[in-house]
Amino acid sequence: MKLDPGQPEPPSLIIDGQRSSRADQPPDGWRLWLLAIRPKTLTISIAPVVAGSALAWADAHSLDPRPFAASLFGALAIQAGTNLYNDVGDALRGGDQPLRQGPPRITALGWATPERVKRAALSCFALAALVGLYLVWLGGWPIVALGLASLVAGWAYSGGPKPIAYTPTGEAFVIAFFGIGAVGGTYYLQTLSLTGQSIIVGAAIGAVAAAVLLANNYRDMEPDRLAGRRTLAIRAGVEASKAIYGALLLLPIALLASPLGPKGGWLCLGALPVALRLILRFATQARGPAFNAILASTARFQLLLAFLLALGVTL
Repeated sequence: MKLDPGQPEPPSLIIDGQRSSRADQPPDGWRLWLLAIRPKTLTISIAPVVAGSALAWADAHSLDPRPFAASLFGALAIQAGTNLYNDVGDALRGGDQPLRQGPPRITALGWATPERVKRAALSCFALAALVGLYLVWLGGWPIVALGLASLVAGWAYSGGPKPIAYTPTGEAFVIAFFGIGAVGGTYYLQTLSLTGQSIIVGAAIGAVAAAVLLANNYRDMEPDRLAGRRTLAIRAGVEASKAIYGALLLLPIALLASPLGPKGGWLCLGALPVALRLILRFATQARGPAFNAILASTARFQLLLAFLLALGVTL
């Protein structure tokens, strides 16, 4: 495959001890873009909408399906756009090195030009903005502020002079936007109010999303360091990263099941065995491609926690 001038050379993949190109058999059509948006991580956008909507139903005893569907679509579009922009941004900055252990990145592998991936990312952001117009009509200026901040943050995560993804603040960004902002915004659209419990639930759901990012960055510590990144995993080191990951899984359960959490939050204790197994795997498994399973399982754990919370508050 002939690459465009200036496009990174596709890294290779070692299979059964043999080095082969990862760009010789690229997927085509919708399969290429499905791979690029990283569908296994999209549950990070679903969980806060589920949690915020369930909390709103428990407080208001009603749920409007229209803002629920629009919030879900908008959140998915923003995350898909962020993932695409991260794909092209990392490739152009040299962040996707051959040593990277994660799933394939279509820009770095030469499966799509940077311009195509950028256009796809902007298309996702445009879809999110269109949905946002409807949500603004429902929720007013608070939704304008949240929507604009989310779009800018999605771009700034991998773009701009100092991408968030290259700093130790990535996990805080995730808690703020994929936790507090997403849960609080969903709750506000249903009730036109914001409560302390909606903030607490947002922080708890966002903490697990931050654990997904930490698992990703912990897996890629060595190639990220070579690429000039200074993620939280790199700054904290191996042992401290294990402790932080454990805290990001256990503290949300404790918070949601405590008197500070919503009524029925005690049901989240049902996720404790899953959290303990994940923490043990994180602490004992060697970093490498096999760590991708821990990342995916952490994302599923967040969705489990959100559904247990939803079930608890609606009973």
